[in-house]
Amino acid sequence: MKSIILVRHAKSSWKHDVIDRERPLKSRGKNDAKLVAKQFLKHNIDVDKVFSSPAKRADLTCKIFSNHLKFDKYQVQTAEELYDFGGENVISFIKSLKNELNTVMIFGHNHAFTSISNIFGSEFISNLPTSGLVKMNFDISSWEDLKKGETEFIIIPKELR
Repeated sequence: MKSIILVRHAKSSWKHDVIDRERPLKSRGKNDAKLVAKQFLKHNIDVDKVFSSPAKRADLTCKIFSNHLKFDKYQVQTAEELYDFGGENVISFIKSLKNELNTVMIFGHNHAFTSISNIFGSEFISNLPTSGLVKMNFDISSWEDLKKGETEFIIIPKELR
């Protein structure tokens, strides 16, 4: 059994004159990420490894979760392939994960995460919002065999406010 937890980065700010990868989070984004992290914590799930896109907004969201969930710094890794908006690179990344990892959390971007949730999950999502989280489970022993699984739950920040 393998599990993927996808977390879309928190709401970012467009008011700064920076390149896309350097956009920071808005206050609302930080608050939403904290709400979702606290809700996720209630599920009491052990995460083997955490991966984040190198984009500032994804990295900062990952840090908020890491603080709330008490991730060890060695559990968290940045991966260039996760700076992906279509999803193909993220899927390839997942399929190349080490098989000793059973539960992974990935911080990244849309449209990739909505698309992956719909391709591999059992519940349709029209749009995974910022700070949105999806947990999917797969009856596989090897990541390279990734196929349709079950959506266990979805956490949407708007529903927590």
